[in-house]
Amino acid sequence: MTDNLAVRGIVATEPRHLTSEGGIPITSFRLVSTRRRFNRKTSSWKDRESNWYTVSAFRRLAVSAAACVAKGDPEVVCGRLSIREWMGEKHGVTVEIEADAIGHDLAWGRSVFSRTVVELSLDGGRAERASPSPEGIPVDSPGAGP
Repeated sequence: MTDNLAVRGIVATEPRHLTSEGGIPITSFRLVSTRRRFNRKTSSWKDRESNWYTVSAFRRLAVSAAACVAKGDPEVVCGRLSIREWMGEKHGVTVEIEADAIGHDLAWGRSVFSRTVVELSLDGGRAERASPSPEGIPVDSPGAGP
């Protein structure tokens, strides 16, 4: 059974990027999602429990995540949940998300998107590059977004 979920949280570690022996790009990081509650009496937010996830991204998503995700960023991660118990000198549980999508949480700021363009050559090779950002479009103008 596969459980899909979306989690909002803060990137708690610097993303780690590597390439597997089979040539597959992999990026992983820890994400912390802390529940908060507003206290009307004190007019302040109170942190509740935190959930910790190890997020793993593969292939094109891994390459983009390595370039765009940084420690401290608010992110939204969608993917498949996996919970595993482990034993050794210690005993514990690992909660992992194999990401299908990762994006900045726009409730906390703005982000600029650059679409990855795949170019095919006549010899069958592929090259990827980020498309140029539109220049000169004011952020709040009509037509600046979808």
